[in-house]
Amino acid sequence: MRGIFVIGLLAAFTLNAEDYRSEFKVDKKNLGTKGANPYFPLRAGYKLEFAHGKDTRVWTITSETKVIDGVETVVVEDREMKNGRLAELTKDYFAIDVRTNDVYYFGEDVEVYKNGKVVNRKGSWLSGMNGAKFGLYMPGKPNVGMKYYQESAPGVGQDRAEILSLTETVVTPAGKFENCVHTIETSPIEKSLKDHKWYAPGVGEVKDDQMQLVKHSGK
Repeated sequence: MRGIFVIGLLAAFTLNAEDYRSEFKVDKKNLGTKGANPYFPLRAGYKLEFAHGKDTRVWTITSETKVIDGVETVVVEDREMKNGRLAELTKDYFAIDVRTNDVYYFGEDVEVYKNGKVVNRKGSWLSGMNGAKFGLYMPGKPNVGMKYYQESAPGVGQDRAEILSLTETVVTPAGKFENCVHTIETSPIEKSLKDHKWYAPGVGEVKDDQMQLVKHSGK
């Protein structure tokens, strides 16, 4: 995106050479576990279940919190199964701006499994450590054309998102969802990454490429 941006969220960011926002000048006193993003619920006990063939993924918002880079974050468990066996278990850390409802990503602790055992923890990073900085995960008021880094961990994770649409309809085994936000995620260190995701208002993520929502439940 180029030119002059709307006030509020966009005005707080600075551009890098590729037009993806990488700096988020927010007041950390406004970041924490309170707030409500319409496309990214962070209510304790809320669960999203996805499936594609024999592969499944369960995304659970826990009641745990963790202080990272001076900010209290919500701990989310992401459990991925391949052919019925645990492939990856991740704890993701998110904080929300109580004023704007923008959700920021503060890092992840990753465990990769093989034959029931942890074989590596590649992809793990935390904001404030080893040059890593938190990124924007989902704006409280998304707009088509917004481009931003979701994670800024040099050499580890530099996923970035672009909002393509706010009005798409997605049908999954869990139902029909209208007015979905459609994003595409890429990475300068993973050239092959082109991950399309859809988020429904009041529900959250409903589709991740071929992985589709089959159930959502909880508080």
